[in-house]
Amino acid sequence: MPRIAVRVGTSHQLTWSVPARAVVLALAIHTLWGGNPVAVKFGLEVFPPLWSGFLRFVLGSVCVIAWARYMRVPLMPTRAEWPVHLGLTLIFTTQITLMNIGFGATTAANSAVLIATNPLFGVFFAHWWVPGDRLTPGRLLGVLVAFAGAGLVLTRGAVGTLSLGAANYGDWLVLASAGVLGMRLALCGRVLRTVNEVRLTLWQMLLSLPLFLAGGLTFETVRLENLGWGPIAGILYQGIVVAGLGFSVQYYLLRRYKPSVMISFNFVAPVAGVLLGVWLLDEHLTAALLGGMALVALGITLLARN
Repeated sequence: MPRIAVRVGTSHQLTWSVPARAVVLALAIHTLWGGNPVAVKFGLEVFPPLWSGFLRFVLGSVCVIAWARYMRVPLMPTRAEWPVHLGLTLIFTTQITLMNIGFGATTAANSAVLIATNPLFGVFFAHWWVPGDRLTPGRLLGVLVAFAGAGLVLTRGAVGTLSLGAANYGDWLVLASAGVLGMRLALCGRVLRTVNEVRLTLWQMLLSLPLFLAGGLTFETVRLENLGWGPIAGILYQGIVVAGLGFSVQYYLLRRYKPSVMISFNFVAPVAGVLLGVWLLDEHLTAALLGGMALVALGITLLARN
């Protein structure tokens, strides 16, 4: 099997050899994740944000349970784990709600770029919460470059006037969701020292279901008159491909290869999201969006290398 040498690190220039098939798999799964904003927008034609969250994680839970059974991972948390699961579930539900509402109120291309900033927020939170995960000058450079890209998207290129009024509320909600997601990932990085990653992911999904269902029944109306292949495919994509397959492949790779190497492929998601939005939803590829996408991708790459 061909192997690709991926060089990561600063002082020691460590090299981890990654099989070509793992590189292809990493690129493929990040491309699929980039399609999530497009899938959400299709699903929202019938299923409002909270209903979309409920249906997505019903499907995702089934996929993760099947994965756990295959890996022979015990599913029931210990007594000490329950407070962790409950606390993370509240953050998880808030983040998905903000994301789905934001995706529906802005373009898929903008959403793909802005939600991809979540590792940047995660770096700041991890600096304080995860022992040994420090914000070095090199990582700070990556953060600043990527946030410049997010600012370019928010201002629609009107950086010279420092005008953020060009951004609508959907953009801000997606950016807020990225911030909450970064916080959740940093917390997960801390608790994964004592909690199995499969249980951690599964119980966030399971415990969020009553919250999404109650919110959907109380505040939303499902528009069944719009039901068609697009919305159905959107929900299936979110639940099976993103929440189910995405999780399984992510941990398959992280168990076998250096995490910092796998993180370096994150730059693919915003690029794929923008291109899929232009292709499937006929969205316009502006100079500001193209520049923002490039800066966010570059910032994430710099962050991973450091």
